[in-house]
Amino acid sequence: MKKNKIIIKKLINELWPLNRSITGKGFLKSLKIIKSHIKTLKIKKVKSATKVYDWNIPKEWEVTEAWVKDSDGHEIINYKKNNLHLVGYSCPINKKISFNEFNKHLFSLRSQPKAIPYVTSYYKKDWGFCVAYKDRKKFLKNKKYHVFINSKFKKGFLRYGEVLVPGKLKKEIFISTYLCHPSLANNELSGPILATLIVNWLKQKKRYYSYRIIFIPETIGSITYISKNLEYLKSNMIAGFNLTCVGDEGNFSYLPSRNENTAADKIIKDTLKKNKIRFKKYNWTDRGSDERQYCSPGVDLPVASLMRSKYGTYKEYHTSLDQFGTVVTSKGLLQSLTIYKKIFIEIEKNYYPKAINKCEPFLSKKNLYPSLSIKNSLNKKTVQISNILTYSDGSISAKDISKKINTSYNVVLKHLSLLKKNKLVSY
Repeated sequence: MKKNKIIIKKLINELWPLNRSITGKGFLKSLKIIKSHIKTLKIKKVKSATKVYDWNIPKEWEVTEAWVKDSDGHEIINYKKNNLHLVGYSCPINKKISFNEFNKHLFSLRSQPKAIPYVTSYYKKDWGFCVAYKDRKKFLKNKKYHVFINSKFKKGFLRYGEVLVPGKLKKEIFISTYLCHPSLANNELSGPILATLIVNWLKQKKRYYSYRIIFIPETIGSITYISKNLEYLKSNMIAGFNLTCVGDEGNFSYLPSRNENTAADKIIKDTLKKNKIRFKKYNWTDRGSDERQYCSPGVDLPVASLMRSKYGTYKEYHTSLDQFGTVVTSKGLLQSLTIYKKIFIEIEKNYYPKAINKCEPFLSKKNLYPSLSIKNSLNKKTVQISNILTYSDGSISAKDISKKINTSYNVVLKHLSLLKKNKLVSY
């Protein structure tokens, strides 16, 4: 635990100051920081303007300076004091304008007068600044304002990080988290920090399944990744998890896949129930993160989300109040790590058996079926083995088979071990 606390603190200190967006130097530098903690992380890139389904990857955005001064030359906003002061993907401007014009590009929250809101305009050229409402009231209508944004857009790349922690099987557990929001603790850095801790823990364990973990920009990153890897994911993914908002100390929140009955859904519910953990179940209509892409029609990957306080439900969400120490704590992150460890341990014990033979195998020569066919000659064990085989198509877990045939999970595992030894099933 002490080592994990050190990693958490170091990642916070390294990642928090960076101005990240869906592309650009801040995102790349963040990936390199993650890579310093996960040596096997591969940083991949896709060119700007690349078409990914109905989207196109935007140009890289870079900003070096952004501020506002009043007519007396007093600086009243500077994005270097807080990354959230600048609307994400703001285009360049150097102009003295009236208060009325400036006011159209100024964002604040009347309901949260001390909070700087998080605002972006990724796909339409615009500019803007964000301030706390209490500060906005200080701006005078009879003054002009000098707005300056030194930003540029260039053809470059969308980048993402990917690491594979190999197991005995090619079949994979998939973990996705995003790394594109600046200066937000729970709705941003809690996911990548937890993913880093999970990778380091997985590497210390013997693994039956392989684990694929990606660090992406939200929405455009998941769409890009799916467009390049969909068939592979559909063929190899057992269960997937979207990591976000996992750092506070609130009750757990479960957002199901669109299907609501995938391996990810079942293992989350079973683990929470087994460990008597209180949680709130949301509906698919409450979605709002990358599960929208992973579970969209035609994609239908087995991805669900287990969060602490769900995005959009806590008052600090998407504001400068989403801070470490107040919203996100080491305790909250480590509690999330503990429950995800339990989830993966349960997954490791749950196989997806697949019958090797076409039609029923000749069980008698394996001494698994009576050689004489007499009324009532089939014993309980023989019936159970036969029922296990008929459901062993590679898509049904051993735990679900046990429910279907009304037999204890441990008995099913024992019979599966026997069937595997006799080369009748694989998993």
